[in-house]
Amino acid sequence: MRSVLGEVERRRAEARLGGGQKRIDGQHAKGKLTARERIEVLLDEGSFEEFDMYVTHRAVDFGMAENKSPATAW
Repeated sequence: MRSVLGEVERRRAEARLGGGQKRIDGQHAKGKLTARERIEVLLDEGSFEEFDMYVTHRAVDFGMAENKSPATAW
């Protein structure tokens, strides 16, 4: 059971990174917040429940088949 919970937490942490730390840093370099950061600013703490955190896109054109990141559905 602990291994299952550990795997869920690992996937959740990966999903929170969205496209990865490099993309987060790119947003910050442009003076922008990530989508999750904007949600945190706009809503009261604890009032938002994210669904489908593990969803990925199904696009295959333009090399997108190789670019699968959790929480990046289009």
